[in-house]
Amino acid sequence: AVKETEMLQKLYNLLEAKGFQTRIEGVALLQELCKTSPQLISTNIVQIFDYFVLRLSDSHKKVKQKALDVLAEITGVLKDALNPVIIGLVEGITKNLNSKDPRVHAAAVNALEESIAHLDKVSLLKEFSYQWNQLSGQALLDIAERITVLVEWVYARSPEVVQHDALPVLWSFLENKALPVRSANVRTVATKLASALYKVMGTKLK
Repeated sequence: AVKETEMLQKLYNLLEAKGFQTRIEGVALLQELCKTSPQLISTNIVQIFDYFVLRLSDSHKKVKQKALDVLAEITGVLKDALNPVIIGLVEGITKNLNSKDPRVHAAAVNALEESIAHLDKVSLLKEFSYQWNQLSGQALLDIAERITVLVEWVYARSPEVVQHDALPVLWSFLENKALPVRSANVRTVATKLASALYKVMGTKLK
């Protein structure tokens, strides 16, 4: 137990260090611990994410990219253990979807895909919908596309969640709230969302 406490303290110290290379070491240590001691990470996930989630919006893009890459990797390892920190996780990812650095944006999209593959889809849809209202630009489209992907699965289990959380996103599109983004792109994404909703709801959508 003492050894585990010391290891966690070392992780926290590295993650909040002043030097960006030391913070990268902290992210790499988390990656390593997820492979060697997943139970330790799962048990302390809330406290660990208090430190780690800050690296997803780090001022240094190398730290940010590394953190997103590692998040994508550990999501498949930790799976349901991440459910208590879904809110911070989604928020951390979405903040990077408008990044002008193509590598950071790609890393954020990859982390997004891994979250859909491994985490609780009902919780994700709720959180995506909430975050959508805070977003602008390309991030709006990235998240709307993921909401579209989740609609069918979630509706089969919790139709009320789709009606409460996915429908308002479509209404916002129809009211042009997603602009200014290239209108052709908006139209494509909105059409896919409308089609997904119609597939599960039928004429109830009207």
